[in-house]
Amino acid sequence: MAGTGLSSDPAEYRARLEEQSDEQLDVWAAEMMRDVAKRRGVVRVVEDFRKATGLSEAEIERTFASGGGPPAVVGRDAAGHLMIPAVALHALVPGIRARSEDGRTALIAYLVANFGELVYV
Repeated sequence: MAGTGLSSDPAEYRARLEEQSDEQLDVWAAEMMRDVAKRRGVVRVVEDFRKATGLSEAEIERTFASGGGPPAVVGRDAAGHLMIPAVALHALVPGIRARSEDGRTALIAYLVANFGELVYV
C-alpha cells in the first residue's frame, strides 16, 4: 500500500493525518462515513464513530444535531441499533467539532479506526 501513496500501517496513517488541514480531515471523515455506509451499513458507521470518539449514544445524537443534522430523523432499527440516515451522516463531522474541545483528535481517531477500510475505498 505504501507504494500507492497510502500508509503502510495505522501508525504511519495517523502521522500523515496529523499533518493535514482541518478542512481535509473533515472531507476525508465524511467520505469515509459515506463509503463505509454503502459497503457495510449505517449501523457500522455509527458504532465505529461512537467507539472512536468515546461518545455515548445520547452524545452521538446531540453531536449529530450540533452538526446540523435534523434530530427528528435519528431512530433505531429493529434490533435497537442507533440509526442516522446515510445521507446525513456527514453532520457528525461538524458536530464533533462543535461539541468537543478537540474534534480534530476525534476525527483522526475515527479515520485511524477505519484504516482497514481503505483497501476497499
